[in-house]
Amino acid sequence: MSEVGELDPAEVTAAVAALTAARSVTVVCHVQPDADTVGSGLALALVLHRRGVPVWVSFAEPADLPFSMRTLPGVTHIVAPVDVPRTVDVLVAVDCGGVNRLGALADRIDGAATTLVIDHHRSNTRFGTVNMVDPAAESTTSLIVRLLDAWDVPIDSEVAHCLYAGLVTDTGSFRWVRPGTHRLAERLLATGIDGAEIARALLDTHPFGWLTMLSRVLGSARLEPGVCGVGLVYAFVRRADAGELHSEEVESVIDIVRTTAEAGIAAVFKESRTVPGRWTVSLRSRDSEPGAHDGVDVATVAAGLGGGGHRFAAGYTAYGEPEQLVAALVAALA
Repeated sequence: MSEVGELDPAEVTAAVAALTAARSVTVVCHVQPDADTVGSGLALALVLHRRGVPVWVSFAEPADLPFSMRTLPGVTHIVAPVDVPRTVDVLVAVDCGGVNRLGALADRIDGAATTLVIDHHRSNTRFGTVNMVDPAAESTTSLIVRLLDAWDVPIDSEVAHCLYAGLVTDTGSFRWVRPGTHRLAERLLATGIDGAEIARALLDTHPFGWLTMLSRVLGSARLEPGVCGVGLVYAFVRRADAGELHSEEVESVIDIVRTTAEAGIAAVFKESRTVPGRWTVSLRSRDSEPGAHDGVDVATVAAGLGGGGHRFAAGYTAYGEPEQLVAALVAALA
């Protein structure tokens, strides 16, 4: 799932300089945070706190950190959006391809003397004063490793735990890797962290209600074999289906829907619990196989619909009725 590219050393140097000079730092994760954005944010927070720099980590929504990430070291640095300072020396946006991914915290950029963007999305808009962006990176946490190395900051087990969380999740348990990914994993594991337990907590633990939700959602899935020459499979997670489940349980549905053999593209439409008519949409496509279709660039599709992401994993937000949402996606894929 890697893209061809190379991080500009000047970007790393500029990022190190910004953090070295910082007297206060806010780290903003993207809305509906995953382990890559939270792991990146907390790893930075741990390092900055040890250097005596006041640091706050936050995300605009949902209201609470997903349950599966609450054992990550450094969670005490996470604050509610209302508690994020209006002015700060450096604001760091981690794993955010654009300002829209900051949600209600986007307004904090205006009060930051410097905005540092650290990200690996190909659709990144480089909205920072300093941009450390590498679409070839397997995760944003792997970019944090390069930043810490350039900063001459050692990686201990607490920081490694946060970094490994993003690495194992964004690579799909190391299914999508690049040369060097396994060496990075070994380096982090060598600090003494329990990789199996980290992966289990993040990827393989769900409440019983998740099974009930899946039975309803997957039972309503639909297959459109002719779409884009590779087929589309999609499903809807309605507010009533999700019930009181945590956001990460809903987000996990795409990883099941995408396994459909007859479809090269998968989509899951998730209804907002708070805004009527709003849906967040997860898109996935399969990489090419020798002699087969090259695979659909869903990042481009998502960008056309107001979102963004990676070539084979992206998303966007849409409004309307289910039939309208499907029609709009099919039209974008045509």
